[in-house]
Amino acid sequence: MTPARGGLLAYACRLSRPLFWIYTGGTYVVGFALGMPDWHAFLMPAYMAALLYFFFPANLFIYGVNDLFDQDTDRQNPKKECREYRYSVPDRDRLVLLIGFSLACTVLLASAVPDSRLALVLAGFLFLSASYSAPPLRFKRLPFLDFASNVLYAMPGVYGYLLASGNWPPAWLLLGAFFHVAAMHLFSAVPDIECDRAAGITTTAVFLGRERSLCLCLVFWSCLSLIVILASDVRPLSLLVLAYPVVPALLLLDREIPIDRAYWRLPAINTALGGLVFTAVSVAKGGF
Repeated sequence: MTPARGGLLAYACRLSRPLFWIYTGGTYVVGFALGMPDWHAFLMPAYMAALLYFFFPANLFIYGVNDLFDQDTDRQNPKKECREYRYSVPDRDRLVLLIGFSLACTVLLASAVPDSRLALVLAGFLFLSASYSAPPLRFKRLPFLDFASNVLYAMPGVYGYLLASGNWPPAWLLLGAFFHVAAMHLFSAVPDIECDRAAGITTTAVFLGRERSLCLCLVFWSCLSLIVILASDVRPLSLLVLAYPVVPALLLLDREIPIDRAYWRLPAINTALGGLVFTAVSVAKGGF
């Protein structure tokens, strides 16, 4: 994709990766639904404020920092040519401006909902989002810490659950979320093995290689599936979660399947299954 041109709003939209908004906004909505006592909680002004934050400003921060510090790997990455935005030096000023805007939105949200636990979740979200790409930590170059730090994508769900219920999510929910976001990160890094290796970045996928990385994804998503199925008392709809481990299993069985094609199907799978969880929980709590 060529350097972003046009107005600031159009640039901000492209920078924030609309295809991936669901990974923060959707996670927040599902976490809130799981924690709410009944559907009236959706009418809370605090719910709407955080909803807007996690769909747009949160993604501006994640991908703004990512683009600013990942020029070495982005230069080699073909995804930046067609499906994502590739940062260019002329865009630096407005990129920094939008990162500042997202930080201001974070402060406003923390001020609007004054709870030290919620503020702690927001701080953790910002720390992991920045430290994944930015020095000195730059988790993306550290095998195993790269996918572990991807827990940042579970934090909107933690925030939502805490906001709705006043309590931290149960351990099984946190564990399931970790397995999912870890697998998502590792799986997304497999198509980037060659460009990351060329840039001198040793991700977990580079360290393990394609086959072992897919095997680890299979293990993570199988653990997620077991947690979801058992937590739902083995209801038939819960078996749909098996769609996740099926993806790396098929890629391991047939090397002719393009992993890029499977990678770009994951947002649709996440949206469909996340929407199903949201609908089921809302119906169970009298939402419809």
